Amino acid sequence: MLTIRPEKLPLKPGDCVLDLGCGEGRHTLGLYFSAPLGELSGQLSLIGIDISAIDLATANKRKTDFPLPESQRAGIQFVRGDGLKLPLPDASVDHLICSEVLEHIPDYHAMLREINRVLKPGGTLCVSVPRAWPERICWWLEPRYHQVAGGHIRIFNRASLKRDLRSHGIQLFFEHGAHALHAPYWWLKCLFWDRGDRFWPVQVYHRFLVWDLFRAPWLTRSLDKLLNPLLGKSIVIYGVKGPGAQ
Repeated sequence: MLTIRPEKLPLKPGDCVLDLGCGEGRHTLGLYFSAPLGELSGQLSLIGIDISAIDLATANKRKTDFPLPESQRAGIQFVRGDGLKLPLPDASVDHLICSEVLEHIPDYHAMLREINRVLKPGGTLCVSVPRAWPERICWWLEPRYHQVAGGHIRIFNRASLKRDLRSHGIQLFFEHGAHALHAPYWWLKCLFWDRGDRFWPVQVYHRFLVWDLFRAPWLTRSLDKLLNPLLGKSIVIYGVKGPGAQ
């Protein structure tokens, strides 16, 4: 399940793509296994960086789930690292994905500066964060939602986030919503927080999301597309590193 749209990244053979805060490798592996990219997927250098050794171990295991032809095997590596001090040289990354990460970071401006350091001039940045109003409902329904260790510590306003990105020299060119059908799931989780994930309304909706992920029927894909501009759980913003960005 990808939050970003890979077609918005001007990928070309030999490009280095960094998935910062990759978790279990959702976007890194999404590009690695991406059928629409064809043989291009095997001509990329993919790097996933995360602070969690457990998540990285899962990501490494998953990259062997579906054997690929030699021509489609990208260079892929998962590295443990701190997003505030990335283990990469200056101007070494062509495209950088930072999906659902900034809301966890106390000094996210420091992370944006580090992103600018490793991103090449003219490189593409894709950032996603939770949309403000669905997130506020989660915080209102259950305060513990954002009090768990490593949880969300802020709610981003889209306009202010875009200003912040521009202040760091990122020239924005596209945005969209994502995962509209997931917002009600998180509301249910918060509403029935003490009952846990196995409480039947939460479990039933989760099964629906898994079914939708694998089946991708026309009706739910159309509904998701229709609702994403307003209800999308995430907002996704794309930009290019301009000259003099810092």
